[in-house]
Amino acid sequence: EPFRIISGAVHYFRIVPQYWRDRLEKLKAMGANTVETYIPWNMHEPKKGQFVFDGLLDIRSFVLLAQELGLYVILRPGPYICAELEFGGLPAWLLRHKEMKLRCNDPLYLSKVRRYYEALFQQVSPFFAGNGGNILMVQIENEYGSYGDDKDYLQAVVDIYKDNQVSCLYFTSDGPTWYMLGGGTLDGYLATANFGSKGKENLSFLKAFRPDQPTMCCEFWNGWFDHWYEAHHVREGDDTAATFDEMLSCGGSVNFYMFHGGTNFGFTNGANYDGVYQPTVTSYDYDAPLSESGDMTGKYYEVKAVVEKHFGKIPEMDVANLPRRAYGTVTLTEAAPLRDNLDVLAPQVVKAPTPMTMEELGQDFGFVWYSSVLHGPCEKFPLVVDGIHDRAHIFLDGKLTAIWERCRPNDRTPVEIELKPGESVQIDILVENMGRVNYGKKLRDEKGITGGVYLERRCHFGWEMRSITCDDLSGLRYNPAAPVEGEPVFYRGTLQVDEAADTWVRLDGFKKGLVFVNGFNLGRYWNTAGPQKTLYLPGPLLHAGENELVVLELDGTDRLEITLTDTPDLG
Repeated sequence: EPFRIISGAVHYFRIVPQYWRDRLEKLKAMGANTVETYIPWNMHEPKKGQFVFDGLLDIRSFVLLAQELGLYVILRPGPYICAELEFGGLPAWLLRHKEMKLRCNDPLYLSKVRRYYEALFQQVSPFFAGNGGNILMVQIENEYGSYGDDKDYLQAVVDIYKDNQVSCLYFTSDGPTWYMLGGGTLDGYLATANFGSKGKENLSFLKAFRPDQPTMCCEFWNGWFDHWYEAHHVREGDDTAATFDEMLSCGGSVNFYMFHGGTNFGFTNGANYDGVYQPTVTSYDYDAPLSESGDMTGKYYEVKAVVEKHFGKIPEMDVANLPRRAYGTVTLTEAAPLRDNLDVLAPQVVKAPTPMTMEELGQDFGFVWYSSVLHGPCEKFPLVVDGIHDRAHIFLDGKLTAIWERCRPNDRTPVEIELKPGESVQIDILVENMGRVNYGKKLRDEKGITGGVYLERRCHFGWEMRSITCDDLSGLRYNPAAPVEGEPVFYRGTLQVDEAADTWVRLDGFKKGLVFVNGFNLGRYWNTAGPQKTLYLPGPLLHAGENELVVLELDGTDRLEITLTDTPDLG
């Protein structure tokens, strides 16, 4: 029977599970009949052979909930998904296989893909349409025509699907050009297109490419994501609604990317590379019809009106924006300098002649602390660090000398060293992984120091390294707090809550760092870069009574108060 898909992208892994029902009910109340989601390999298999399918990653429960609400599901399991997610959803441990070729018909790569898919599809197999479930479609790879043209690889992914009894419609999605569709599609499988404007023109092109198939915009870009150091992206609701109306008038099916963006919690944000490195911010609000906190925006209601224009009145549902609270000021009363807690955060010391990358150290996310001693004599020469991926604090004898950023390579304070006979200097370099590149030919993006450290042209050897993952902060040694400039410090305070509700953490006077709430990593703030100025704190992460707030300020602050407000500020 003819069936028109009206879908919205909702990424379960970017939303606390307690809010899945709220987001999906609002999707249905807008008139959608389907929910689409990517599936992040790097989160489901964070360590090789160790799979996670609970909590934030309980894909089975998410699909089951959609079924209970009468929503069909489109799954996009990759293995590569882009999604502005760290490494495009690929697990960082793949990079430890130097000989592995990514996203092609490489046997080693495909062996890891197969193992992952076997675990994943066990979770959702009862829900495939062929088994009577609500999963209508599963995507083959993701926008592959923008990356490669290895049809044998695409067929290998299909073969793995079939071996795992994935019984539903298979499809591809690519940009609406001969170049992209030509590289990313497979004969015999549905081809869809991704775009944000010119709905009639692009669907007509897709029809010309595949005249025997229905047309679908698999990613209708009704908003956009943000990078640090850039302006916040906004798309007007009437413009979104007009393009949507145009596509429906052409008989096309549509998936909103995004319907609800959510949040890049922790270290999960990705990055782009377009001549320069561009890390993505923590918020994935995307200026979507449903905001980061699940509010129904003006765009939401304009889209709903278009649905009703084409399909009639939508049955009323009891949906509403969730309560929010301004909890006020929290004073950070305790401090734990990072340097003084290296033995707690990273007790294992690795020694090597040259700096090792994060991947060589067996680490995926966080920071690496590099240490060495340079002995004199030497004339005044510049310190040179090749391959800072992505942001480095340079300390000489414990004093912060410079901060170098990969995304601003021409804005670096020079560091020079001059030593007399018998003199020496302690060099410490703290390097932060700001998110692996998630799109394009720079996908293989190793972290830490990827080259050497030089005094002018002379390579310096003899390094000690510590991996700082920030997975467990419970052992930090705190003292009474005082504002500190030029030294990374963990600050801790408590928030008394009578009733938990959504709120936003505002850190005026702080520069750059991370926020942890009851041990949960909310993500990065970077006030000196912008545009994002607040971090979304979902109510379910709080509980009645005393809540622990920890701020890792990397660049130094002149105050000890943060504010929990009821108003987001994305710039």
